[in-house]
Amino acid sequence: MSNATTRRLPHPELKDVELPAVLFALSDPARLDLVRQLAAQGPLTVAQCQATEPGVPKSTFSHHLKTLREAGLIRNDPAGRQRIVTLRKAEVDERFPALLDAVLSSAPAHRPE
Repeated sequence: MSNATTRRLPHPELKDVELPAVLFALSDPARLDLVRQLAAQGPLTVAQCQATEPGVPKSTFSHHLKTLREAGLIRNDPAGRQRIVTLRKAEVDERFPALLDAVLSSAPAHRPE
């Protein structure tokens, strides 16, 4: 097993997360779609998450995950040879009450085909 598939990634303490970082992470339609998917379906493996954006290069998808993780919105933890992505909703709600509910309840933006 390679070190890359099993290493733990740093996750910020929510007390250290600033609102502009959260809003920036949620400002990208692909990242917002991923957060919506996690909110609706619960924890997913990286492969399940990537299925929502077929054709997106792996490097772009990894960047989206990193941006969401560094903003404190998700956890990305090793699980054997996979990674499990989880929305940190309860923690974010404690730090920024009602923010995720407001964002997640807004209508998805129309994205050109």
